[in-house]
Amino acid sequence: MNLAVIPARGGSKRIPGKNIKIFAGKPLIAYSIQAAIDSGEFEKVLVSTDSEEVADIARNYGAEVPFLRPENLSNDFVGTTPVTRHAIEYCKENFFEPDYCCCIYATAPFLTASSIKQGIDYLRQDPAKKFAFSVTSFPFPIQRALKTSSDGIVPMYPEYIGKRSQDLEEAFHDAGQFYWGKADAYLQGGRMFAPHSVPVVLPRHLVQDIDTPEDWQRAELMYKAYVRESNNKENADIENNNKGSNE
Repeated sequence: MNLAVIPARGGSKRIPGKNIKIFAGKPLIAYSIQAAIDSGEFEKVLVSTDSEEVADIARNYGAEVPFLRPENLSNDFVGTTPVTRHAIEYCKENFFEPDYCCCIYATAPFLTASSIKQGIDYLRQDPAKKFAFSVTSFPFPIQRALKTSSDGIVPMYPEYIGKRSQDLEEAFHDAGQFYWGKADAYLQGGRMFAPHSVPVVLPRHLVQDIDTPEDWQRAELMYKAYVRESNNKENADIENNNKGSNE
């Protein structure tokens, strides 16, 4: 049995109320809840929050909020791993002992059920792996990165500056959407970024950090364009199917 944990504190300094702020017509957290439910992989989709307002909204969209997060796990310096461990332990004591747990960020409107399913499929296929998480590629070779110094703008990796971009190794970064793991690996404090983890590679157009108001605006525009394109494709498929049935 599997558990989904969506950490969602009530406070946010750069974007007040970020987790429940309306994004393209719905509270931001609603997208993560819906993707988790649609995946069909979880016995429980649990939101861990310190806010009654967040809890009420999460319940309205189908998640469970059986507790309010303790104060020692609700400050600006606590990461999501301790919060996930707390939720796993609560689940073990009150519901069932999960085999796998997926920590899903509340700020991932581009998250899809199929990506979630891909992550758990990877872990099931290779028992040696402990974690699976979303990544995406950098849009520009990181070996060509620049930095400022007393001499002005200089290469961060001068040994690569003369190489062709197609000859440089592709690099990836954490996409910040979900983190599958064996429940025992979470409880034992296993490292996420390690050889025992497997990446779920996402296309760049489905990844957007939302940390500032500028990020929010960009993400909302991207999301609306993505939905519009998806609807156009769906309508075209329906039209083609109708034509075929009339021939």
